[in-house]
Amino acid sequence: MTKHGVVLEDVAAARHFSFPPPRTTTPTAGGGDSFRKLAAQVDLGAAVVGSWLDSMKASSPRHRLMAPLPGAADAEHDDWMERHPSALDRFDALAAAAKGKQVAVFLDYDGTLSPIVEDPDRAVMTDEMREAVRGVAARFPTAIVSGRCRDKVFSFVRLAELYYAGSHGMDIRGPTADPNHHGKAADSSSSVLCQPASEFLPVMEEVYAALVSRVEPSIPGAKVENNKFCLSVHFRCVEEAAWAPLFELVRAVLRDYPGLRLTQGRKVLEVRPMIRWDKGKALEFLLTALGFADADKDDVFPIYVGDDRTDEDAFRVLRARGQGAGILVSRFPKETSASFTLRDPAEVKDFLRKLVVVNADADTNNS
Repeated sequence: MTKHGVVLEDVAAARHFSFPPPRTTTPTAGGGDSFRKLAAQVDLGAAVVGSWLDSMKASSPRHRLMAPLPGAADAEHDDWMERHPSALDRFDALAAAAKGKQVAVFLDYDGTLSPIVEDPDRAVMTDEMREAVRGVAARFPTAIVSGRCRDKVFSFVRLAELYYAGSHGMDIRGPTADPNHHGKAADSSSSVLCQPASEFLPVMEEVYAALVSRVEPSIPGAKVENNKFCLSVHFRCVEEAAWAPLFELVRAVLRDYPGLRLTQGRKVLEVRPMIRWDKGKALEFLLTALGFADADKDDVFPIYVGDDRTDEDAFRVLRARGQGAGILVSRFPKETSASFTLRDPAEVKDFLRKLVVVNADADTNNS
């Protein structure tokens, strides 16, 4: 594992190149047939409501605990762990696979670097976790890839030497400080790498206002969060009996905005622009920006750590490339394209610390 000072110079030179993603069609009400088919997801009647409710329930940890037979649950968990072993237990094998390669680290935020909390504004990472991330960033290119607004994630993490991909990668910024000289600022405007959905900003503000005025007063516990290029409707504090009315209200608002689509994360409904862009595309973009697009897969070892279904897009990219390691943060068996698991943010912190130690040992042995 090597340090990445030279790589950062390459990225600095690449900060202004464009990378427009393909769109399904133009974001207008008069789009083509394929666009209408995608937009129709918010108007399919009772069948869609039932399907979404099932999915919303599946995202709730308490439902995962309601296995009919403890023995069956234990067997399922053991089988799942055999197929997705702990990244801590298999750390030596991971380190061996990464030896001699350029490591790049990509981290989700909520549920990965901080615990999931009822109030999303209180999802604060610990000082110990911040130091673990700082140590990794001093040795490898490191990015936070989150559904949150980029500025909000930065306010939680407060490390200027990282890459930040907010709004599920629709708002990417490079480091604004040298990782080896903390606090040395750069021009923040020159560090914006990619905003593929910038034309949607006015409509996102309009829909945000509509959701706040219609959802929050009607559904106790619901909270609408403006993540700039996407909107989050949190239902963690909503009684389960109100989930169907909540979904109906959200899709009623979206009927007037065929350029937007509705997706789901962990205890959250998310409104996004209807473009082909997700955390997987963000991962590919960042690897390109780091100068790894044309590198032999045996020369680069990306590590992506995340806990949400939206992180599956990134896990699938790594699996398709046959490269690096996807690590799912979860205590419960679930379908995933990740190869390894960690149980919670505490184990993520331990994993990041081990990355720092093994890199320091490698530097000592090579000196």
